[in-house]
Amino acid sequence: MKSMKKAVTGIVSLLMTLCLTGCSLDYSALRHHNENEGAESVSMTAETQEQFQEELSAFEITALQRELAADNKAGYPVLDAGRGNPNWINGKVRHAFTRLMDFATSECELVFVEGDMAGHGKKEGIGDRFDAFMDETDETDKFLIDAVEHCVKDLDMDKDELLFEFANGITGDYYPSPSRCLTHTEAILNEFLVSALFNGNEPENGTDIFPTEGGSAAMSYIFHTLNHNRLLKPGDKIAIATPIFTPYLEIPDVNDYGLVSVNVASDEEHNWDIDTAELNKLKDKEIKAFFLVNPSNPASHALSPATLDALEEVVSGNPDLIILTDDVYGTFVEGFESVYSRLPYQTILVYSFSKLYGATGWRTGLIAMSRDNVCDRLLSELSAEDQKALYNEYAIAVTDPSSMKFIERLTADSRSIGLYHTSGLSTPSQIFMDIMALSHTTYGRDEYIELANDTVNERYITLMDALGIAKDLSGENAEYYTIVDINAMIEDQYGSDFARWRIDNISDLDFLNDLAEKKGVVLMYGPGFEAPEGSVRISLANLNTQDYVEIAERIRELLEEYYVKFEEEALGADA
Repeated sequence: MKSMKKAVTGIVSLLMTLCLTGCSLDYSALRHHNENEGAESVSMTAETQEQFQEELSAFEITALQRELAADNKAGYPVLDAGRGNPNWINGKVRHAFTRLMDFATSECELVFVEGDMAGHGKKEGIGDRFDAFMDETDETDKFLIDAVEHCVKDLDMDKDELLFEFANGITGDYYPSPSRCLTHTEAILNEFLVSALFNGNEPENGTDIFPTEGGSAAMSYIFHTLNHNRLLKPGDKIAIATPIFTPYLEIPDVNDYGLVSVNVASDEEHNWDIDTAELNKLKDKEIKAFFLVNPSNPASHALSPATLDALEEVVSGNPDLIILTDDVYGTFVEGFESVYSRLPYQTILVYSFSKLYGATGWRTGLIAMSRDNVCDRLLSELSAEDQKALYNEYAIAVTDPSSMKFIERLTADSRSIGLYHTSGLSTPSQIFMDIMALSHTTYGRDEYIELANDTVNERYITLMDALGIAKDLSGENAEYYTIVDINAMIEDQYGSDFARWRIDNISDLDFLNDLAEKKGVVLMYGPGFEAPEGSVRISLANLNTQDYVEIAERIRELLEEYYVKFEEEALGADA
């Protein structure tokens, strides 16, 4: 026992040292350290597991398990259901992007060509040249022709202006102008948001959009500008809807924000919706912001209409509350309605195209805010001292800082204010976002979204059936991820005695480590998302359907091995 305690202490020390020095971790190092200390295994006590969790995020834990899985004892092919990026792309939008680049380059070459050098395209007559360049009998060309016609007829855009922005944007030969968002891009993205995330309900006062380098950059920018502009100060309370994407749990503490987190929890009992009693915490006027992912990650559930109604009522009693909603999985719920469409005045919306369109490497996301919003009002109510300090900072970038809207401050802050004139997402990325958005809005029916939803639905049903767990086919379940309660599964299928033995003898992290090391399966640690003890997150997006049957079989194999040990101990106790 003394040697085990000594080994445990050594493991914690080693973990902390490696974390603090920024070294990568691997279990071979832990095993070597354990062997030197005379310990029998790397199994952790509950206390050690808690320390481990404090030092490492769920994503770092999963990275370690990938190392174990790569050389798993069974020699199985690795099945990594920890990754959130999908194993599909949208080919249509990529073909269209390539074809539009061909057109734009030909426009430059019309001006002059000397070796590999070409000129800048011209606007006059570009619409006619586009019509001559495109072939209606070609599927990709036909989509681009229809998309441009849709923008002209339904969004009231000038064809030459639109195509000139497309051509200049996709070749990337100018800084973004306006720096926050290209003019036609903003209108195209607005239409997409209304259709895909707002359930057709367009906010009254219009929406400003700031395209960003993915949703993660959007969140970083938002928290920085809220802090920089004194709207969130050290010691302020921020409510976080949990379970939630692990890095978002860490934001209140980073960069010396010094915010105090208040947990607004959902649970399986309420089908991962937020109960009214939890929402009522937001009535506390000391809570300055409420942060959620909707549909949630990892539970993958959208807020129900009843919960949206309750949230509207709660916010009416706390009118200064700032809401941040990350709706990246919204399109995986039919008829999804964002918190933003209900409460645009209070809400900052973040969306990323990465999951639906298989574009995580593109880093294409956006921040959207109502043109009439709580942040702009709160800026006007800052103390004279704070307003003066901010005026002096932003004066290097604009002539009238006092009228600078919050979303423009976001844009300026993204380039440390002084480089405001060079801010904005790369123009080729903005045009790629246009094409993705137009693939949804140009035609009345979006068969691609239907296919994406059917794909994750098939995988979800397959996994649940293979595990022998009841399915949740409610309209709010996005099915992009699922949380599986391993404790409940064991109790239901093996009995309470074995379930208690497993909890007492094999920690949640040990289970995941064994699953990786022995069976080559990588899942994510549920409590790292503030999900219940004993839970794991399984991605339904990044493996083929039959792989989920195999995951279930390997989980059962491991549990059977545990059960043999359980019976052996029981027989030994009886003897």
